[in-house]
Amino acid sequence: MVSPATQLAGSEPAPPVLKLFSSPQKRTLFLSLALVLLVTVVYLSVRSNQFINFDDNQYILANVHVRSGLSWQTFQWAFTTSDAANWHPLTWLSHALDCQLFGLNPSAHHFVNVLLHALNVVLLFLVFQRLTARTWSSLAIAALFAVYPLNVEAVAWAAERKTVLSVLFFLLGIWTYAAFIRKRTVVTYLRVIALFALGLMAKPQVIIFPFVLLLLDYWPLRRTRLLVPGATEGSISGIKQQSFPRLLLEKIPLFMLSAVSAVVTMAAQHAGNAVRTTAEYPLAVRTENAVVCYIAYLRDVFCPYRLVPLYPHPGGFDIWKVFIAAGALAGLSCLAFLARRSAPYLTFGWLWFLGTLVPMIGIVQVGEQGRADRYMYIPLMGLLVAIVWGVADLFRELKLSMVWQVSAFVIVLVIFSILTYRQVGLWRNSETLWNYTLSVTKDNFMAEDNLAQELAHQGRTEEALVHFHRALALHNYEPSQLIAFGVYEQRNGHAADAINQYERAFRNSSDPATRAVALSNMGSAYIEAKDLDHAKASFDQALQYDPKNVPALLGSGLIAHRSGDWQSAISSYSKALSINPSDLGYELLAMALEQSGKGPDANRAYERARQLSSNPQEVRLTAEHLLKP
Repeated sequence: MVSPATQLAGSEPAPPVLKLFSSPQKRTLFLSLALVLLVTVVYLSVRSNQFINFDDNQYILANVHVRSGLSWQTFQWAFTTSDAANWHPLTWLSHALDCQLFGLNPSAHHFVNVLLHALNVVLLFLVFQRLTARTWSSLAIAALFAVYPLNVEAVAWAAERKTVLSVLFFLLGIWTYAAFIRKRTVVTYLRVIALFALGLMAKPQVIIFPFVLLLLDYWPLRRTRLLVPGATEGSISGIKQQSFPRLLLEKIPLFMLSAVSAVVTMAAQHAGNAVRTTAEYPLAVRTENAVVCYIAYLRDVFCPYRLVPLYPHPGGFDIWKVFIAAGALAGLSCLAFLARRSAPYLTFGWLWFLGTLVPMIGIVQVGEQGRADRYMYIPLMGLLVAIVWGVADLFRELKLSMVWQVSAFVIVLVIFSILTYRQVGLWRNSETLWNYTLSVTKDNFMAEDNLAQELAHQGRTEEALVHFHRALALHNYEPSQLIAFGVYEQRNGHAADAINQYERAFRNSSDPATRAVALSNMGSAYIEAKDLDHAKASFDQALQYDPKNVPALLGSGLIAHRSGDWQSAISSYSKALSINPSDLGYELLAMALEQSGKGPDANRAYERARQLSSNPQEVRLTAEHLLKP
């Protein structure tokens, strides 16, 4: 049999490029490598990106378990922790492996994400090539997915390793399922279950895997009798059609695994205080946001511009916007239903989009965001299938030449590649990312907060305070966070602003311990403002809420000390030191004892202060500063 390469080349030896297409296997290999190259080129600038101050600290930089690399202790921790309000042991182990291999080199961590994305792109190509027997349409889907700007967040964000890693197992599971329906063996089915379990252990977003398999049974596999019986183009030959209940029964073990994952995930998110209550986000508000977000996601698919890592939850919409969005969803769903026989890929793509977004659409509100680009990593696949197959049919109807078809595709691919390359650059560092986010969104308290933290980290205190105050004006922060804001302001010489934050924390809290902390901090700020009367009142009130509050005891002692009441000062210092011994506390006690004429006791206190201190001279200077009128 004459190979295609020989036919094309006549009697001359086939050029190397043509030899690559001398068999379907070689062609597939070449196209897969081309997809990897495409991903690498478009995401090449990620090598200059740094870690950002949004989850990267929690997942990598400040995580002692991850930074220690792979060890038995790391394995134990990864499988038992609910840190980051999730149970995803494979994600933790993946980050730990990176740290063992590359340390804290951000370029290497980012390139692993790019590699995983490239593998997902190739798998997407191979999966749909296997399921539909249409190589070029499958290639178009994968190539678009490779460079789609919506995917940048999942790839260029180091902490979002969980998305690209979980989807790797998700696609491998589909690939294995295709093998299972050809040759139904227990071993192959167990592989499907195992891959699904691994995906769940990377990120529970793949909980919709059984639903996706049912969709694949509808199209392109055509295993369900919901369609007109008989094999059609794109079906895998030899597959017998079955009733829907039978197909559902086949996937019961997978649905059971989904149920277990849902319980574990909810427990982890509740343990991490990530799940928002119905008091914060009523069900009506969540439903409105879900309806509008479906349309917002569709808009971003066709106009992937002004994409940011944080979209603030709107907390409600004008009713006319909700009705328009609901009407659009209903209309598109009707069209997809009507196309279920003539163009089943449209029904497939629409249901894939709607269904795979359900876990992230916000009915169960986790975190503060209204939506997120990373949530579209899986749903985008279904929409691309519908778009590519639909455009291919349209081109056939219009009888466009192959040159026009390829030219149109290349133009779209280049546009998306440029947008993606630009989007990757926006993730270069925290300051760049949050400044851009604030430039294209409004009332974004999370972006204000994160930018303030980055500026504070750089030592740009006054700039940081501007953004901290903007964040405070936009959001009702928890009392503990308000106290942290106050501490930062006090540390940088803004005692009056700090007092305002402490007062706000006190008013917003009903917890006695938290109120005591706010009041004791308020007392120390009043001391800096040289208002000793209010300082004393704050410390006294703090001790009413928590008699064992050490800062309040030390503060009360300090007020008595400065007014010459040595005995009251000694009593307060002694109570504080009995709860929490410290070098500064013993230094103050020693000075009070010395001034009250108790020299031997003072010497013992000075000795204890020196034993506890790594810098006795600095402790001495601090104590003298606190006692200065």
